[in-house]
Amino acid sequence: MGILLILLTYFYYPYLKKDKIIRDQSIEKGAEEIIGNDEKTTFESVVYKGIYDLDKPFTVQSEKGYMLTENPDVVYMDNMLVTLYLDDGRIVTIVSDKGKYNKVNYNCFFEQNVKATDGETKIFSKNIDFLATKNYLEIYNDVSLYSPTSTLVADKIDYNFETKFFTISMFDETLVKMKVVK
Repeated sequence: MGILLILLTYFYYPYLKKDKIIRDQSIEKGAEEIIGNDEKTTFESVVYKGIYDLDKPFTVQSEKGYMLTENPDVVYMDNMLVTLYLDDGRIVTIVSDKGKYNKVNYNCFFEQNVKATDGETKIFSKNIDFLATKNYLEIYNDVSLYSPTSTLVADKIDYNFETKFFTISMFDETLVKMKVVK
C-alpha cells in the first residue's frame, strides 16, 4: 500500500460559509422550482455508461429519474449509484438517496445519505460533487472518512484523482479532527 499524503489546510475562508448555504439547497427543491410550467419525462431503472477524461469508464445507475423538457442534459435521480474505474485498478462507488447527472460533461451531484468507497477507504457525507471535467471530488457537509490507517471528521474534503491528494478544511475556525495510525 502506497503512502497517502494528506494536506491539511486550516484557514478561515469567509466564502466557504456562503458556499455552504448555496450548496445546502436541495437538488429536489431546486428542480421543483424549475419545473413550474415545464414538463418532465420520468423513467425507471436508469443506466448510463461512458468514458470521462478520455480513458476512464464509469456507470451511473438509478431506480427512478426524470429530465426536464427545458434542460434534457440533466437527469435528476433517486437512489443514485455511480461506479468509477480508475487507472490504478481501484473501483470507486458512490451512492446517495438523491442526485443529479449531467449527460454532457458527466458531472454528478449527490445528496442525502452519501457514501463513497474504493474498498478500503469509506467516506460518509451529506453531499459529494464528482466533477468529471476536473477529475475531482468535492465532499462536504458532515464529512467522516475512515481508512485502515486513519479517521477524520471535517466539513469539506477535496480529492484530486490525478495527484491523489486530499485538501481538508472546515467552514469556520473549528479544527479538523483526525487520527492517523501507522
